[in-house]
Amino acid sequence: MKIFVVGTGRVAKCVIDKLTAKGHTIVCGSRHPESIAETEQCKPVLFDLHSEKNDITETVKGFDAVYFLAGSRGKDLLQTDAFGAVKLMQACEAVGIKRFILLSSIFALEPEKWAQEKSLQNITNYNIAKFFADNYLVSCIDLDYTIVQPSVLKEEEGNGMIELDPEHDGSNPIPDVAEVLVSVLERKNTFKKVIKMRSGDTPIGSALANI
Repeated sequence: MKIFVVGTGRVAKCVIDKLTAKGHTIVCGSRHPESIAETEQCKPVLFDLHSEKNDITETVKGFDAVYFLAGSRGKDLLQTDAFGAVKLMQACEAVGIKRFILLSSIFALEPEKWAQEKSLQNITNYNIAKFFADNYLVSCIDLDYTIVQPSVLKEEEGNGMIELDPEHDGSNPIPDVAEVLVSVLERKNTFKKVIKMRSGDTPIGSALANI
């Protein structure tokens, strides 16, 4: 598949490595394309989520799927994490791209949990931005979406074991989150689903197969 990936952060880089290993062709869009090495299968391009929707629409023409893996780390929540994601969704709809995969945050659609879970108590503004982006994808546009909502990201080696739909937050090694994001790409049973996850004791493939 020809895939457009937005973002060059920790998760995005891991996802790109895994997608190219599976033979997909990637164009990676970012305001800092120099942070991604260009290869035969991966081309970094300058891409700004502050751009007008028409410009974003021109950029995504011709792709089979789009990943939104960008994040402002709290510095630009409205323009990047919320409205930037929405404009990208609208652009996909405009050019007929159906497959859209969004990286979010656990319980982003459940504000009643934000004060209850320790890891969420200090990132309320981030969760608000994700709440609106996730809601738009679920309720306001017709894409074959998957929203992946991991717990706290950890820079540690993954073990390929997760728990889906947990009652409480936890943590996830970045490689495991990337593996889920890549694994859902062609799994039709994950279309139009929100996947809440933390580390657990079920292999990723088995967990996703049972959604």
